[in-house]
Amino acid sequence: MGALDDGHFIEELENGLNLREDCVDPETATIENAVKVILQGLGEDINREGLRKTPFRVAKALREGTRGYQQNANDFIEGALFPEAGIESGNGHAGGLGGLVVVRDLDLFSYCESCLLPFQVKGHLGYVPSGKRVVGLSKLSRVADVFAKRLQHPQHLADEVCSALQQGIKPAGVAIILQCSHIHFPKFESLFLNPTHQGWVKMVVASGSGVFENKYANNWGDFLSLLKFRGINVERLHSRNSSDGCWCPSNAISKTGVASSGMVAAVASILKTLGEDPLRDELLETPSRFVKWMMNFKSCNLEMKLNGYVLGRMDALKSNGNTANLSDEDIRSELDLSFWSQCEHHLLPFHGVVHVGYICSGVANPLGKSLLQSIVHFHGFKLQVQERLTRQIAETASLLLGKDIIVVVEANHTCMISRGIEKIGSNTATIAVLGRFSTDPIARAKFLQTIPNSTICEG
Repeated sequence: MGALDDGHFIEELENGLNLREDCVDPETATIENAVKVILQGLGEDINREGLRKTPFRVAKALREGTRGYQQNANDFIEGALFPEAGIESGNGHAGGLGGLVVVRDLDLFSYCESCLLPFQVKGHLGYVPSGKRVVGLSKLSRVADVFAKRLQHPQHLADEVCSALQQGIKPAGVAIILQCSHIHFPKFESLFLNPTHQGWVKMVVASGSGVFENKYANNWGDFLSLLKFRGINVERLHSRNSSDGCWCPSNAISKTGVASSGMVAAVASILKTLGEDPLRDELLETPSRFVKWMMNFKSCNLEMKLNGYVLGRMDALKSNGNTANLSDEDIRSELDLSFWSQCEHHLLPFHGVVHVGYICSGVANPLGKSLLQSIVHFHGFKLQVQERLTRQIAETASLLLGKDIIVVVEANHTCMISRGIEKIGSNTATIAVLGRFSTDPIARAKFLQTIPNSTICEG
């Protein structure tokens, strides 16, 4: 085989994969056009390199994430029921007659019907076999995924999975517990007022049928006892009749502000294309909520904001940085600066922490954490990629702190865990170095050793 030069290889690769752009189906094309309307409403250039293929990527991710509308749970259960003897005399129950079966720690993802953001689910499914038959264990996960891959609310998801398993397997009963985590993306202005913003809203829901219909039944006690080994706090189970049924954080701001009618109509068309009814009660306000959330990332004059807000506060700030001696110079660091951003490739959130290090002489006035946190927020609240975010923070910090800068960004990407390869627990680290940090491995090592050895907060 002949060798290909780099440019020709990349061209052949793109032509081979082609991202299916030249043969998209009508549904995908409809979503692409809607995404273009949304991007233009944010003031973005849909033809710039980073966004040119975003409409297709978003359409592909949404259709993949809602494929459950085209699936039938019974298709997975039929043919997966197997005969298994059970204890029919004497004391006790096991096998295919009365023996509790529990599958724990199923990682699922679903799209919130209130705001269209993905939420994370840790599922625990149990059933009591009857009729001397059991179902293939993998089918429990398959059935749960059918309903997770739809626009959902945690309680509705649990109820639908429970009902499908009860009807398909016909067991003595089914029990479901879902631990759900919804990202709580803050408003830009609120971050300066509440630096301790909690990034997740959590809800634990349950559903039962048959012998599990009564939540005080002994079968529930057995089921919950097995889950306690997973650190599940049963006391936090969401009550079906409680007042916090609208768990999505977007509900708190759904009635504020005015959303662009064109952008709202575009989101409504996406819902319809995915197989939903935009007029059903639970979805009536969803397009407006999604648009208002996206407006957090509207393209703006970042430099003007930095000059007017950040630089005007410099004299009032005090440092709380950590110091490591380097002869007559110091390495100062500000660690764990939180950030929130939006992936420009899939229009899905990513978030994490930023660590900044810089070298200054003993006579220099070090800058405070508040200033650096402001820089991080200003660059984070826009359509971004992590590599660019890291570079922009370093370059902006160098204007204020001097040329010797090192920046490390650690982030969780929703697009990595809620679509495609679904790499649960993965996170990404990027680094930018300027000045002495780019040539001095000892200085880099000293700073990197100060970074806490802890995982990024996840749901």
